[in-house]
Amino acid sequence: MIFEVLSIFPGLFASFLAESLLAKAQAKGLLTVNLIDIRDFTSDPHRTVDDRPYGGGPGMVLKPEPVTLALESLLMPGEEPPRVIYLTPSGTLFNQKMARELSELPRLALVCGRYEGLDQRFIDLFVDQEISIGDYVVNGGEVPAMVVIEAVARLLPGFLGQNESLVEESHSHGLLEHPHYTRPPVFRGRAVPKILLSGHHAQIAAYRLAEALAKTKDSRPDLWSRPELLEETVAALSRPGAALAGKKGP
Repeated sequence: MIFEVLSIFPGLFASFLAESLLAKAQAKGLLTVNLIDIRDFTSDPHRTVDDRPYGGGPGMVLKPEPVTLALESLLMPGEEPPRVIYLTPSGTLFNQKMARELSELPRLALVCGRYEGLDQRFIDLFVDQEISIGDYVVNGGEVPAMVVIEAVARLLPGFLGQNESLVEESHSHGLLEHPHYTRPPVFRGRAVPKILLSGHHAQIAAYRLAEALAKTKDSRPDLWSRPELLEETVAALSRPGAALAGKKGP
């Protein structure tokens, strides 16, 4: 998979791409991240990428010309164009379902906004999808682009050492993930729940599902209220061993 990142601060991605699983995935050829500096497509000595907004108001707006030229440099005759995504607080809220859909595409172009935003004419002409990572504002689209890259990349085959992790983790089935425990068996007076030490896989699965349900209900009532969550969880709770799901160890 190929990520094309259009930014006026491409250097922000250096350490992000050079560490951990993302670095390994690039080395294995699972994904490529190309950083495109929008300033390289300006025509004035000061490499100007922004200007005052028409109609007045505070801040500056990214000009459409350099961003358009940067994007058009990626469009090759005979090649399928990338899906163009603009990272903006006014976009659709990013979630796991969206990450999964994007992971099935061969190429994404992530346009990182800055200042007060990007000239609407570029959005109207070229942007396929506007994405927000939350109901808050950050300095620019670079951090949101990193979130999208990591969330999408980890869904690619071979990215994770154990693909089973994708099945059980938070949001994979509309639920938050169950709590995790490891050694030692007792830490500062708190013991690992006995069911996890039993070796009974069906009962452990039921226990974890119940914990995930409880956590989702308490922490994310917005997820809990979604009707599509019910069918799968009710079916899971009806399996053998589910009656023990609510019992915890000391």
